Amino acid sequence: MKIAFISDIHGNLEALENVLRDIEKEGVEKIHFLGDVVGYGCNPNECVKLVDTHCEVKLLGNHDYATMGLESTDSFNQLAQTSISWTIGEITKKSVAILADFEIQSDFLDFHLVHASPGESDRWHYILNPTQALPQFDNFTQSVCFIGHSHIPTIFSRNGDGNVTASNKASLEWSPDKKYIINIGSVGQPRDNDSRACYLIADTELRRISYRRVEYNIRKTQIKMKKADLPNFLIERLATGL
Repeated sequence: MKIAFISDIHGNLEALENVLRDIEKEGVEKIHFLGDVVGYGCNPNECVKLVDTHCEVKLLGNHDYATMGLESTDSFNQLAQTSISWTIGEITKKSVAILADFEIQSDFLDFHLVHASPGESDRWHYILNPTQALPQFDNFTQSVCFIGHSHIPTIFSRNGDGNVTASNKASLEWSPDKKYIINIGSVGQPRDNDSRACYLIADTELRRISYRRVEYNIRKTQIKMKKADLPNFLIERLATGL
């Protein structure tokens, strides 16, 4: 079975539409979404509708949580707070009702799925390096935990001796002798110096994961954000992938 994992769309309709087209070309059987469909970008309602239509597992991220009024944005930086305030003013009651049916975490086959971290999943901890990853391996029993949140595609693996390493390989065959935490990257706002939309395909027969990078019309997205008077930094970073 080929499964696509997408995350961190952040209201970027152009990126999401092109990723869905690429997924269709790849002959994927299921699509799972790992959170943050809204925030930063200008098309929260359209993105919520597409995720709801195309994805089987649908998870909440911290931006979704804040948009629904489930937690304060006090821990967000000023740019994120500004974008969430804009999103709250634009999102429809129908979209909020759809988000209310999303989960915090889920299991599928031998995979654990969560937005930020398998431990304290609604506290939105970042996993950015092996030191942060190490204690998280004890919080799931499956072979692989797929995450989003940081927007940085990274493969953390723990061997039988308990040593954790990080890799940025474009593809990997996962070993039955290891355990993995795999960040699938961001569709709508990559932050790994590559402006192309990022998602991941897992082939369960070959035991292989592969990152996919997809071009989209960044300029079109930026023009819409500018018209919405969103912060310039959020607009400009789309072209740099930072």
